[in-house]
Formats: sequence, structure tokens, C-alpha cells
Amino acid sequence: MVDLAREQRVILWIAILASFVSFLDGTVVTVALPAIVDELGGGITTQQWTVDAYLITLGAFILVAGSVSDSYGRLRVMRWGLIGFGVTSVAIALAPTAGLLIGARLLQGMAGALLVPSSLALITSTFRGAAQAKAIGTWTAMTSGAMVAGPVVGGLFVDLWSWRLAFLINVVPIAVTLWLLTRTQQRDVRHPQAYVDYLSALLCVTGLGGIVFAFIEQPNLGWSHPKVWIPAAVGVVAFMAFLVRQAKVPRPMLPLTMFTVRNFAWGNVTTALVYGALALNGFILGVYLQEQAGLSATAAGLASLPITLIMIALSSRVGAWAGRWGPRIFMTAGPLVMAVGAALMLLVREDFHYWWQVFPGIVVFGLGLTLTVSPLTSAILSVIEPERSGIASATNNAISRIAGLIAVALIGTIVGGTLDLEGYQRATVTTAALMAVGGLVSWWGIRNPGKDPA
Repeated sequence: MVDLAREQRVILWIAILASFVSFLDGTVVTVALPAIVDELGGGITTQQWTVDAYLITLGAFILVAGSVSDSYGRLRVMRWGLIGFGVTSVAIALAPTAGLLIGARLLQGMAGALLVPSSLALITSTFRGAAQAKAIGTWTAMTSGAMVAGPVVGGLFVDLWSWRLAFLINVVPIAVTLWLLTRTQQRDVRHPQAYVDYLSALLCVTGLGGIVFAFIEQPNLGWSHPKVWIPAAVGVVAFMAFLVRQAKVPRPMLPLTMFTVRNFAWGNVTTALVYGALALNGFILGVYLQEQAGLSATAAGLASLPITLIMIALSSRVGAWAGRWGPRIFMTAGPLVMAVGAALMLLVREDFHYWWQVFPGIVVFGLGLTLTVSPLTSAILSVIEPERSGIASATNNAISRIAGLIAVALIGTIVGGTLDLEGYQRATVTTAALMAVGGLVSWWGIRNPGKDPA
């Protein structure tokens, strides 16, 4: 007989650790970027591609992963993703050139795409009601530990040894998660009608890749250069063809009918705005604090530590509150508070002082992020039937990653080519504006299930 409470604990820890691996890598990269460029060269373009190579394949293949997960089973797909992520992490650590590092990051994004959607789908299919909201809150709080471990441990490796070792710190959570997968009594559930649409996958990857490549290279070459406008045109055409195909095929990779559900549709608009702003803020803060403010990689990693501590302390509680009172007020207040936090970070001056110029904004930003993440995830996934939770989670994650990669790709344009104080301020104003719009969109579009009129 299955011990339900024990099984739920095991599933929750599997979901937490599998997602932790993906998030950990994202935070390690931010503090390692200056050291990578110092050794391998390439300037801000290498920095952008080191981040976006991972996000391109992660964002594109997350949709494929949703179909693969439904076709082959979430636990099996998660196991594939963990092994692939470990192998590509080693390849990144050994990369002798920027080109090979970026290539390994592309492959790592494909492996990462198999992790997060399957993790959240396990939670939404195992927990129900208020328990689901609380479980998502716990998942948010614990995976936020990656935001502590990544910058701090990664920064220590960069300062004391090498940026290469920073990419190997996910080996332990990968090993523990693989062990936990042998302890669960849950069996894989395969959707009888699920299949992998390879043509849609090709169109999606081509579309996103072409558009992002153009955004990254545009500040260097200009829109009139064939290496910019041709990939952009191919990308736009391919992505439009992807959307048309999703509307016509009988079993789409991305079921557009899910967007007829109000909270799912508007929640994903908020996701795009908030996560685009988060990626922009994380990139500029991590790089500026090292390259312009003169902090070490470790100190730059520690700079955002208050955000993570606040999330760890409060995310589970906020998830429970959202389950009781509904997500709308949290999804409205959270981004607006983050907008205030970003505005406070405009206090940064050339005569840099962390405690007066960055710390107040970081604390306010962390409170806003904590109010936002759990209710946002719960609001989107709770309105989709459990048998489609895999693709629903994949869609939401794809949108967040795509928003992030577009934001990072536009950094050269936003900052004017150089991340000096003026460029930092322009990017910070953009972050605040995106957050504010995200809060207003949530107030207008989100409804509390069973409480607010549709």
C-alpha cells in the first residue's frame, strides 16, 4: 500500500532538486561571465551568447519536452535530462574556446528543457487545491536556494580557482535526484494521444534562433547587414509558420486552445514581462558590479543574497496565502513592488557603495519577487486539467525563458553597446517599466478562481 504522505514528499523533493539543477546553472553563469571573457575573449557578444545559447535551446525545446514528457513519461524524461545536463556541464568546464563553450551551452539547454516542465507537472499531478499552491510555494522557496548557491559558490570558484569549476557544482544535486527517482513508488503515466511533432520543433528552434541571433549581432553590424536581417527574416517566417501549424494540426505541440483560458493567457503575458525584466536585471547587475563597481565575483554573487533569503523564508507562506485568497492581488502587488525596487537601484553612482546604493533596492525587489512567483505559477497551472499539466508547464517555462533570452539579446541596444553607469541606468529603468506593466496586466487580466467574475 502506497504511503501517500511519504510519496508526496519524495515527489516534491525530486521536483525541487531537478529544477534546482537548471536554476543553479543560470546563476553560476552571471558571476562567471567576466572571467570567461578574460580567458576566451569576445567581449559582451561572448557574454550574451554564453547566456542566450542556453536560453535559446531551453526555450525552444521546452515545448518539445512537454510532448516528450507526455509521450514517454515524466520520470523517464527527467532522468534523461539529468544525465544530459551532467555530461554537458563537464563539456562546458573543459571548453578550450568560446565557440565550443557556446556549443556546449546549446546542448545543455536541450537537457535543461527536460527538467523544469516535468518537475512542475509532477507537482500539479500529485497535489490538489490549497495543497498544490503550498507545494508550489515550497518548490519556489527551495529552488531559490540555487540563487544562493550559484552566485556565492560560483563566485568563490571564480575568485579562488577557475570559472570552469563553477559549472561542476551541480553534480551533487544531479546525483541525489537520480537516487530519489529510484525511491518513488509513482509510475510514469503516458498520454495515449501524445506524440513528438519534429517539424514544429524545427520551426520553433529556427524561429527563435534566427530572431535572437539578429538581436545580439545588431548592435555590432546594424540592421542593414545581411548577417542580421537575413536571420531575422528567416526567424520571423519560421516562427509564424510554427504558430500556423499549431492552429491546424490535430495534435499540436502547443495547444493554442489553452490560451482561451483567461488566467492561463494573461498569466503568461505577466510571465513574459516579469521574467524578461528579471533576466535583464540579473545580467546587468552581475556584470556591472564586477566590471564597473570593481567587486570580486564572490562579492557580486553575495550582492543579491537578500533576494534569495527573503524567498526562502516567505515563498511557502505566500503560496499558502495565494491558495486561500487567490492570486490576483499578489500578482498585482508583487511586480509593482519589484518596479519600486528596481527604481531604488538607480541610486548607484560611480562612487560606489553597496549598502546605500544597492541593498535597499535589493530588499524591496526580493519582497516583490516573493509575492509574485508562487501565485503566478499556481494561477497558470491550476486552471489547466492535470492530463495537460506537462505541456501547460512547458509552455509557461518556454515563455519565461524566451522572454529572458530576448531581454538579454537586447542588452546591447538598451545599454548603448557599453555597460557603463549610463547604460546600467537605462537597463534599470527598462526593468522597472516592464515590472510595472506586469503588475497592471495582472490586475486587469487575472481572476481569482471561484471568487471573481470572469
